[in-house]
Amino acid sequence: MRAPAGASTKPSSLWKDPWPGSGALSRPALPAAAAPVGRICEVGFGPHLVFDGYGCPARRLGDLGRLYALLDRLPDQIKMTKIMPPYVFRHGSPDGVAGGLSGFVLIAESHISIHTFPGRHFVNVDVFSCENFDVEAVLAALKRAFAPRRVEWKLLDRGREFPKNIGPSRTAVLQDRVALVREMGLEVSR
Repeated sequence: MRAPAGASTKPSSLWKDPWPGSGALSRPALPAAAAPVGRICEVGFGPHLVFDGYGCPARRLGDLGRLYALLDRLPDQIKMTKIMPPYVFRHGSPDGVAGGLSGFVLIAESHISIHTFPGRHFVNVDVFSCENFDVEAVLAALKRAFAPRRVEWKLLDRGREFPKNIGPSRTAVLQDRVALVREMGLEVSR
């Protein structure tokens, strides 16, 4: 499965159910710097999963203990190194549309952050790491935790100009720049 580019929210023949029977939708299209799930970060510094869940039950989004438990166990599930316990805070007015929870766990490889908005039935999550991780395991854990009716997610290959290995990165950056110049209608001399 490929990461959704996701500007449109209308289902079409391009939309697929990433978890059969869940009713969730994702669109299999890639933005320029995104990576397919099976080929995570072959060039850049590390993968960054960006997840938005819509239509989540408000009680799941407002459960501080559930969010803490998710942040506490997720690093181990994806073979990351938790270097501090999770921090979870309530934000905004509990009865307000913008109120909810924010949680964060620092991992040796970077971080995992989750922000919930029960009044909007919405959650957003970032998982960023300098090492590859099991994206499908993260998506499944988020689905179990928040039960979204619809999902949009992207997997970005971060730091393409600050790679772990300069050879493949140089080629990828050059290809990206040539494509950009051509999209602008300019000539490329290389």
